[in-house]
Amino acid sequence: MIIISHFDMNKKTLTRVAWAAAIALTLTSCGQKRAQITGNITEAKDSVLYLDNMSLDGPKAIDSVRLGEDGAFTMKALPANGGPEFYRLRINGRIINLSVDSTETITVRAKYPTMATDYEVEGSQNCLTIRELALKQMDLQRRLIDIQGDINLNPTAAQDSIIKCIEAYKQDVKMNYIYKEPMKASSYFALFQTLGNMLIFNPRENAEDIKAFAAVATSWDTYYPEAVRGQNLHNIAIEGMKDLRIARQQDEMVVDASKVNVTNIIDIALPDNHGQTRRLTDLKGRVVIIDFHVFATKESPARIMKLREIYNKYHAQGLEIFQVSFDPDMHFWKQQTEALPWICVHDNRLTESPIFSQYNLQGLPTFFLMDRENVLHKRDAQIKDLDAEIRSLL
Repeated sequence: MIIISHFDMNKKTLTRVAWAAAIALTLTSCGQKRAQITGNITEAKDSVLYLDNMSLDGPKAIDSVRLGEDGAFTMKALPANGGPEFYRLRINGRIINLSVDSTETITVRAKYPTMATDYEVEGSQNCLTIRELALKQMDLQRRLIDIQGDINLNPTAAQDSIIKCIEAYKQDVKMNYIYKEPMKASSYFALFQTLGNMLIFNPRENAEDIKAFAAVATSWDTYYPEAVRGQNLHNIAIEGMKDLRIARQQDEMVVDASKVNVTNIIDIALPDNHGQTRRLTDLKGRVVIIDFHVFATKESPARIMKLREIYNKYHAQGLEIFQVSFDPDMHFWKQQTEALPWICVHDNRLTESPIFSQYNLQGLPTFFLMDRENVLHKRDAQIKDLDAEIRSLL
């Protein structure tokens, strides 16, 4: 049974998933423009209102004010750090989540103690969408609590109903928010919504959730190339792919003999970047580098440049590259491979692909060298001089 506690975005949710990065909040100059957050929170006279920055290493209080009779306040956000930042207004555990860019003036009006569920916000479409998402999440929370308290449901039926509700919620948020506008701060916010201390979108156990993280990461690369949060999303997606791959390898330790053909190669048949199915066994008669790759990594550009050098040097003599991509974002993969001269195929099964166990892939990127008879020659860890190995097979 999933135990659902009362929703509390006061927890360090972002800390739990930000394994690979911590945000650098650098004040570059005293004169740099800073967004302003203003408004009124009434019925809270003498209460202290805090403004927290939801950094990747946890909430940090950056401003506070003791409210008067009218609840008026004005606070300044930190200088921009390459992309939208996330904040919350907080009084005694009641919070309002906000996203802020470098130039906005955001106005918030609410009453205490219902400020978390009943507030108005102006000046930011992202903040309005975040409000929608927060209210949707709270509604989901209430429905799950009702299911758990239904004495007419046995534990199995209750668990099944909980799972269905969560999956329906995720589908709604993915299609109507995340995939619709992946570049928005609200889509980033949606990825880190929780039920108690459990992430709704789990990039460590669910391949479809990894795709959602990767879609937002790819969009942030385009719109906010300097944002640390975008790289953090890539790290989360890649780490999740690794975890799923390891779990799948443990379940598929034995290779199905029917998948191994008479040429002693486990065939790969996947669509290329033009929609045509390409088979590894069709390359018999050529020396082949079988490259397993993810373009959405910082190491990718340098690796592609090295492969170009090798391809240009030996292609006319009989070398081919058969590159298998496991990028979650197929559109991004097509953009990256459009100008590449070798065979580029894509496996949309990602970490659920049997290729990982069949080829015993321990990490990405990695490659194998195949001789002219469709026989695997060596993998990258066994090769000290790639040029020498290729020349020996040509």
